[in-house]
Amino acid sequence: MKAVRFDRFGGPEVLELVDLPDPHPGPGQVRIAVRAAGVSASDWKKRQGQMDPELPQTLGYEAAGVVDEIGEGVADAAVGDRVFGFCVEGAAQAELAVLSHYAPIPPSLDFARAAALPAAIETATRALDQLGVGDGATLLVNGASGSVGGAAVQLAVVRGARVIGTAGPGNQEYLRSLGAEPVVYGEGLVERVRALAQDGVDLALDVAGSGVLPELIGLAGGAERVVTVADFIGAREHRVRFSRGDAGRAVHVLGEIGPLIEAGRFSPPAVRTFPLADIAEAHRAGEGGKVRGKLVLLVD
Repeated sequence: MKAVRFDRFGGPEVLELVDLPDPHPGPGQVRIAVRAAGVSASDWKKRQGQMDPELPQTLGYEAAGVVDEIGEGVADAAVGDRVFGFCVEGAAQAELAVLSHYAPIPPSLDFARAAALPAAIETATRALDQLGVGDGATLLVNGASGSVGGAAVQLAVVRGARVIGTAGPGNQEYLRSLGAEPVVYGEGLVERVRALAQDGVDLALDVAGSGVLPELIGLAGGAERVVTVADFIGAREHRVRFSRGDAGRAVHVLGEIGPLIEAGRFSPPAVRTFPLADIAEAHRAGEGGKVRGKLVLLVD
């Protein structure tokens, strides 16, 4: 099969499409013929040598496609099913991928939009679970217009929370469409939030990593009421919980998101697609920071 791989660290030019042996599913896993695979910031961090020291490396943790082989004990999927989910081996940007956690693709979604879901909804749900967001809570989401932030807004609204979200001036109406009360980030943020919630908020989630943890702590009334998924250094400095997947992933959301989408209660992020062979161009677009929505590779 063809798969994305790099044999040395560096810029997007180190990425190659190479021939690798076909993978096969183990117990409880399925293999899919990949139709779309998500691209995230962790991909270029890995490529730059910021994460894993081993070489060579493959890429891709989320994908959507058609089941073509099932592992021992699998009873909830069959060959021919359309599914999306996580490739824990980090090799989803390929013609074939093994998924350890998966769910049926909602009928209204194509493969590209399904592949854009797993990382965003899992990260958002994990953080909401850790914060204990529930009915009646007021949640502040810092960086609410991206794929993770937008998922957090919508999933918190589903839980019955009131959500205040920060974003740039151009994304205020977008946040409102997701169910949030929007505020512009930057200087004066605390005052703008207090104009909407005089006594502050119950909980705060930092998705942007923009150095505002002290302000979020003040608004939420304590560091224990704040979670960040983006500011590791700030979390250590201010004793805020940094949410990471190795503490337990919220994969339960894969099976929960379909009914919400079909009921019109959750809108997947917009996607920008590239052919698998154009992986280097996808990295350049993502690193440039100008892309709204999710980068997705399409596999013929």
